[in-house]
Amino acid sequence: MAKTQLNVRVDESTAAAARRRAHQRGLSVNRYIEELVKQDAGEAGRAFVDAAADFMKQYESVFAEEFGAPAPAAPDGPSGDTGAAGSERLSRRAKPAAQGKR
Repeated sequence: MAKTQLNVRVDESTAAAARRRAHQRGLSVNRYIEELVKQDAGEAGRAFVDAAADFMKQYESVFAEEFGAPAPAAPDGPSGDTGAAGSERLSRRAKPAAQGKR
């Protein structure tokens, strides 16, 4: 990973708090700030997914009217097995590839 120098000016109390918190975690100030940025990006991603799910739920009837109701999802077993129907679908997909190898 390439390192980039970033010169940012913050007030002294903010800089002191960052140094103190980085020291408490056993990190350099740069590493502490890097982790804060990654955490913030992760939270923004989760917020986006939550908002998208909320949007889809609110407009579910509109989508169903326009595109039809979605097919029910097959329940997965504990090992990710999709059951007999899922195995049948997989085997139907695999047959043409197997036949082409003859």
